[in-house]
Amino acid sequence: MPTLRWTTDNTPAPGTEAVVMASRLEVRSLADVPRFFLRSLAAWKQVKGAPGAFGASLVAEPLKRTFWTLSAWEDEKAVYAYARAEPHRTIMNGLRPTMSRSVFTFWQAPAADLPVDWAEARRRLAEQERADGAPDGTAAV
Repeated sequence: MPTLRWTTDNTPAPGTEAVVMASRLEVRSLADVPRFFLRSLAAWKQVKGAPGAFGASLVAEPLKRTFWTLSAWEDEKAVYAYARAEPHRTIMNGLRPTMSRSVFTFWQAPAADLPVDWAEARRRLAEQERADGAPDGTAAV
C-alpha cells in the first residue's frame, strides 16, 4: 500500500497542543482511483506550505478504493483555512461526484507526541463511524 510518510512542516513550540485530523475517503470505483490519487498529491504538496500545519501523512489502498489522511495543525482555524484554500477547495469539489463514503475525526494531542500512530487514527475513525450512526457502520459523504 503506497504511503506518504509523516512529514514535519513546522516545528511546534514546546508544550503546544495540536489539532489532529484523520480521514478515510473512499471512491466509487477502481476507475476513480488514479484521478483521486493524482489530485491528492497536489493537496499533499499544499499541506507542506500551509500556515499552521505541523505535519501530515497519506496512505493509499488503491485496490480497496480507499485513502487515509492524518495531519496535525496549530488549531482548527488552520485546518479549515487549508480546506478552503486553493488548490484543495477545487480538488475536493471536483472529486465530490467520485466519492462513495468518507469519515473525518478531530482530536487534541500534545505536539510532543507527533506523529500520531496510524493505529490510533484508525481506531478513532472507527469510533467516529459508530458515533455517526450509519446503518452499515460507515459515514456517508
